[in-house]
Amino acid sequence: MTGTIELAKTYQPSDVEGEMALAWSNANAFGADPADADRSNPYCIVIPPPNVTAALHMGHALNNTLQDILIRWRRMCGDNTLWMPGTDHAGIATQTVVEKRVIEEEGRKRTDFGREEFVAKIQAWKDEYEKQITEQLKAMGCSCDWARQRFTMDPICAKAVREAFFQLFEDGLVYRGKRLVNWDPATQTALADDEVEMEEIDGYFWYLKYPLEDGGGFVTVATTRPETMLGDTAVAVNPKDPRAEQLRGKKVRLPIVNRLVPVIEDDYVVLPDQEGDEKARYSSGFLKVTPAHDPNDYEIGQRFDLPVINVMAPDGSISDQYGWPEADFAQGNARFLLGLDRDKARGAVVQWFKENGLLEDTRAYRHSVGHSYRSHVPIEPYLSDQWYVKVTDDRLAGAALRALAKDKSVVGVGNDHGWSGQLHFSPPRYARTFEAWHQNICDWCISRQLWWGHQIPVWSGTGNQAVQFAQGLAGMAGVSICEDQEQSVVYVCLREDDMKLIEALEANTFVRDPDVLDTWFSSGLWPMSTMGWPQDTPELDTWNPGNVLCTAREIITLWVSRMVMMNLYFLDRLPFTDVFVHAMIQDGEGRKMSKSLGNGVDPLDIIHTHGADAMRFTLTQMTTHTQDVRLPVSRDSKTGRNSSDKFDIGRNFANKLWNAARFTLSNFEDEDPTGATKSSDASTGAPDFIDRWMVSRLATAVRDANHALENFEFSQYAQGLYDFFWHDFCDWYIEAVKPTVHHSPGQQKVLVTSLDVVLRLLHPIMPFVSEKLWQRLNQVAPVRGLEGVIVPGGELLIRADWPIAHESLIDPEIDAEFKSLQSWVGAIREVRTSHQIPPRQTVTYCAQVDDQTAALLQRHGHYLKVLANAVTGPVGPKMKDDLEGLSLIGTTQIGDHQIRVYREGETEVGRETERNRLENKIEDIRKSIKTLQGRLGNKGYVDKAPSHLVQQTRDQLASAEREAHVLDEQLRKLG
Repeated sequence: MTGTIELAKTYQPSDVEGEMALAWSNANAFGADPADADRSNPYCIVIPPPNVTAALHMGHALNNTLQDILIRWRRMCGDNTLWMPGTDHAGIATQTVVEKRVIEEEGRKRTDFGREEFVAKIQAWKDEYEKQITEQLKAMGCSCDWARQRFTMDPICAKAVREAFFQLFEDGLVYRGKRLVNWDPATQTALADDEVEMEEIDGYFWYLKYPLEDGGGFVTVATTRPETMLGDTAVAVNPKDPRAEQLRGKKVRLPIVNRLVPVIEDDYVVLPDQEGDEKARYSSGFLKVTPAHDPNDYEIGQRFDLPVINVMAPDGSISDQYGWPEADFAQGNARFLLGLDRDKARGAVVQWFKENGLLEDTRAYRHSVGHSYRSHVPIEPYLSDQWYVKVTDDRLAGAALRALAKDKSVVGVGNDHGWSGQLHFSPPRYARTFEAWHQNICDWCISRQLWWGHQIPVWSGTGNQAVQFAQGLAGMAGVSICEDQEQSVVYVCLREDDMKLIEALEANTFVRDPDVLDTWFSSGLWPMSTMGWPQDTPELDTWNPGNVLCTAREIITLWVSRMVMMNLYFLDRLPFTDVFVHAMIQDGEGRKMSKSLGNGVDPLDIIHTHGADAMRFTLTQMTTHTQDVRLPVSRDSKTGRNSSDKFDIGRNFANKLWNAARFTLSNFEDEDPTGATKSSDASTGAPDFIDRWMVSRLATAVRDANHALENFEFSQYAQGLYDFFWHDFCDWYIEAVKPTVHHSPGQQKVLVTSLDVVLRLLHPIMPFVSEKLWQRLNQVAPVRGLEGVIVPGGELLIRADWPIAHESLIDPEIDAEFKSLQSWVGAIREVRTSHQIPPRQTVTYCAQVDDQTAALLQRHGHYLKVLANAVTGPVGPKMKDDLEGLSLIGTTQIGDHQIRVYREGETEVGRETERNRLENKIEDIRKSIKTLQGRLGNKGYVDKAPSHLVQQTRDQLASAEREAHVLDEQLRKLG
């Protein structure tokens, strides 16, 4: 940096942030080089790639602030750091939001465009929001290596996705299967199990009567989904049910469709019991079996070899085009239901049963229903051919489990299974989530019926011609073949797009699968693909495995699991060793922030009103190891934008830092801060004591910051620096040395070194303001430091070294002595405040203390004068009754030590005033004591109130009695 840098009187973030961002950019301060010989220890974080669906929200601001803190910290510690940025194509979410906008603006659906044209529209959306997301991250101060920015569908990532799929296919870990899937009727695609969110809804149990074929009565089934009865292929009864024997071998005639279905016996059916659990209370004892529309029914159907009749179209409407035989309409009357969506069909079926006297009962029922995590509509169990990854294979789920590190703080995790890996979770309780998921995992459905995403690189063909052609490809490099003899289908997977081979495949009746891969497939490769895998790159060798993943709890199964399995399978190593799971931000009422609730806060709004550093500091201070943190939200009446008063904490802290730096720098701009302490310093009342205390606190702050960051205790890191800087440095040290620092090179040396260390410690969390102040500090004091406090300089703070303060500088005796001094200053200040003594008016105090305390007060009389404007009078084992020419202001007590505070004036007037004050206070306390005694004397209260409240009352009484005793003693000594 060149030129003189002047600091404005007030801190304006908008004047600083752009300037500092440009300085970092010009210096390539965020750039990472795997061949950097000066930084041999690699440290890497891959950003959880934001979805290109929309701009970032406050949760992103928190997540990326925490990552940036770690990266800036380790960069200053000398590590070869890489923070890999990028964005995610977010298949379902992005396609859905773009299609919604196109419908609103153009009145057309994606099918009206065709695949290529509609994908181009999504690409344009992606470009717009990727740019906006990048600008937001830069505005937050995120020190990513922006030259390396990746996108999950860019050519580098696409090559990794293609290679991973090919290897899994060739190894038999990708397969095609026909089974019930979680189907989203809104987006018309399959979902994996962990993409389904359970929601409690209010519904009904309808009791439908099915007539027996022989006319001998009815069986009544209970169902929450009467529309699916159109696909029933059996009615089941528990073999232990007394009615089972007389129904054995019989059939019922299915109403509406007139289909005959057998009565079967299966233990899965819940026996009715009005005194039993909820299922038993609602059970009729008969279960309608619909294999195509319920996973449990599907299992029953497999056991009894039942037909599977699908009565719905992909959009959830009733249809006879997807597996419902036309023969059912020969004598039935179900045609009136065709084309109705499932909700309307439900009402129509119930109405039909009611009109035909076959609706026995309707009972309200609250139950849990799976919903799509993207469209938020109820999912439909749907029979479909899909592609799966066999994650149940030991090479995937088993390897992930073995990678989990033992953790004695979480009962059961890893300890009972012999896990000895290096994967750690913080907070540790989330290791249990990871472990339970892999112990109960199901194969992963990876195909999605979308246009936006990585198209599955498999061509399928049927018939002899296709089979013979595929056999001729056997052994060819980059080609893998799988034949499904049962379905008479042969699948050909290509490692790369060979256009000649593709043309030959299509000429031999092969068709490429139109589906795309689940978004999480490409995201699961993120720590590898961003480093250039499958190529053996310097980046891959240096930064995989990485160090930390910072994420939210809801994607432990969706994303963390897949990254661990993929990295272990393809590279035989973890993608990272630590997973930090941060809290979720809610509004002040504990609700999730969302557009629909109108309670979200835009990070750019806070940056505009408070500054990026204020936002970063406040969010970090809030981030405890709890599951959720609350951010009260208020709407600005002028702008109509949401904000939160919480961010005032960060803004006030940034202002305090700015003002303290201006004071510090102004006091030695014309001095040599590296000079030795002059002998004249002793005449000021041994300032060496305050300097030694400040250095001890400085070393403690460095130690505590290191400990907090090493253990992902971000809130403690922020709060610790807040307390140290605001209270120790500003409230006490600066105030104590104000009268002397301008003429004391020794104090200047401590002051400037303290500011240096403060800026270094704060840089990871408040990078903009700390960098700006650092530039001015370098001009005023280019050489600085203290013995034992190592602070080598640097033109840019981002490239400066993290401070080292030897723990030998931490002096518990000095800390204890200063803490005692603080209590005396506080006590005298309290008397001054309660009696409204002007700050400029000097008071005198005397105290009845032991000899050791008297020596401390005499030794530090200078600081009592500076910090409390109090002159030390007689102090010792005996209290002097009066001080000549002075009037008693008030009395107080520290432990057993009695303190009297005086000012100039008539003694008796002050004594009478203090006597009245004490008598009034004693009277108030006696009233409180009487009330508390009455409460504890009430047997009903003691016996019936919660025990903790009773104990609280006892504690309050004891405290009041102690205070009354102290005040009585003070009054007695007044005479």
